[in-house]
Amino acid sequence: MGDRPVIKGVVAAAVSIAIGCSLFAAPAASQSISDRFKSLFGGGKSDEPAEKTPGESIEETDLTCPPVAVRAGASTFAVAPPGKQPVGNDLRYQATITKTARECSINAGQITARIGIQGRVIAGPAGAPSSVQIPLRVAVVQGGVGEKTIATKAYQTTVSMSEDSSVPFTLVADDLIYPAPTGGTGDSYIFYIGFDPQALKPEPKPKAPKKK
Repeated sequence: MGDRPVIKGVVAAAVSIAIGCSLFAAPAASQSISDRFKSLFGGGKSDEPAEKTPGESIEETDLTCPPVAVRAGASTFAVAPPGKQPVGNDLRYQATITKTARECSINAGQITARIGIQGRVIAGPAGAPSSVQIPLRVAVVQGGVGEKTIATKAYQTTVSMSEDSSVPFTLVADDLIYPAPTGGTGDSYIFYIGFDPQALKPEPKPKAPKKK
């Protein structure tokens, strides 16, 4: 452990080539995750919501499913040994996002979003550990001059590695809930995703109430 995660905006050429040549779907950790991921990515474009199931009654005028975008500066997650920078021979591993999808449902004025994220982790010259934790964050944001975060949540997924490997990963964030926007407000909403090293840190413990 003790690796220091650093988000790196520029990807090394060799790493980029490996990613471009290896965009295969990852086997999910469990059947339920696999099914949910297939329902998001199966058949449609990555920026289109999954088809509604038969009998599902959702008025389109009441449901807005924002597009998905990778947050600037959070598209890459690179890790080096302690005290080093994740470049050149000091790179242990690097993760990138390769594909996304989303699906929304509404109930009692609350929208539940399911965001599918697909990517790859590539071992670097310094050698990757046997398993790595990939930290991600999903947020729904109201865009505009003054950006406003409506809801946000951090996630982690564990990826098993081996020497000189390029390993796919998948994550389905299916519990992001936020109030349905009114009027045309929803047209400015967007789902932002990206790597967030802060998600690897434990949640702060709530402060104990002061004794009277």
